[in-house]
Amino acid sequence: MDKVNLAEKFGLFEEHWRPKIVGELNGQQVKLVKVLGAFDWHHHENEDELFLVVKGEMRVELRDKAVALGEGEFLVVPRGVEHRPVAQREAHVLMFEPAGTLNTGNVRTDKTVERPERL
Repeated sequence: MDKVNLAEKFGLFEEHWRPKIVGELNGQQVKLVKVLGAFDWHHHENEDELFLVVKGEMRVELRDKAVALGEGEFLVVPRGVEHRPVAQREAHVLMFEPAGTLNTGNVRTDKTVERPERL
């Protein structure tokens, strides 16, 4: 049982859209990801997904609106809802989702990470 320092963990990687696992509990994973630009449109059939902005700002685009998130704000995207995260400048994001959730959901692209690295 060790504490996790988010700034320290974010300092261990540079790449964008490559989530890293930093914790697990009750079948859920806590992941960190650096985001920049636009991700791929996708949805998750069986999993809800939480995006918490730790540093910077981003928006989660939905087909009918966009939700802007600043530092300390989060959004839960319900399963089945098509979405696309977007960041104009690099943002640091904590994600909380069931273990095994594929980052690109129902699609496979060059941003798909089959097995996220553990930090």
